[in-house]
Amino acid sequence: MAGLICNAFGNALSIAGNMGSGVWSASAVNLHNWTGISLGFILFCIGVINALTNQILIRRWDGKRFFGEVIFVMFFGTFVQFFVHWFDSMGANTAPVIWRLILSCLGIAIFCVGISLYQRANIFMHPNDDTTNILRFMYLKGNATASQLLDFLPPVIVIIIAFFGTGQILSINLATLFSILCNGVLIATSDRYIWPRLTHNFRTKAERERAAALTK
Repeated sequence: MAGLICNAFGNALSIAGNMGSGVWSASAVNLHNWTGISLGFILFCIGVINALTNQILIRRWDGKRFFGEVIFVMFFGTFVQFFVHWFDSMGANTAPVIWRLILSCLGIAIFCVGISLYQRANIFMHPNDDTTNILRFMYLKGNATASQLLDFLPPVIVIIIAFFGTGQILSINLATLFSILCNGVLIATSDRYIWPRLTHNFRTKAERERAAALTK
């Protein structure tokens, strides 16, 4: 729950600062601009597609994981909307540019802390972040930075395609560059210094089978 709230709070702060958001959020905004489909519906669809992709990446069906991620997306959107209205009411979206940039980058740092917390807890999480968790431990030997960069490829491709359809790129600014360059580093740093006793419990199928064999 702490990770969910930090993630929603940080995303809302970066959106209210209006100096660039996370890459996945930016891809949803650009799809909305291109197609006219509701932004909330696009974010939900992206989450469901990501949840399905995770089932492919773990190479087995995990119903608890899938439905937990879909429910997470529903709560996440509600919290983000609440916090955005709150920040807007305090004038975050009308502050001077330098302060909005600071707020947007701070928001990104805060949602990275949230990602670190619920990835380590490994109970339920945003499907995008579960993707990086799976990539990190099943395919990239624990490298958080590499998993984040690889996870950014699909939304970047979506943004490029939407640009050819509209001639515009929205929600991309200096804070987005900060997100691309620093997300993995910020998550790895949070793993080390924010609640360090909360350690990763992610296990591959082979590791689970070995653990089960040892208990017999």
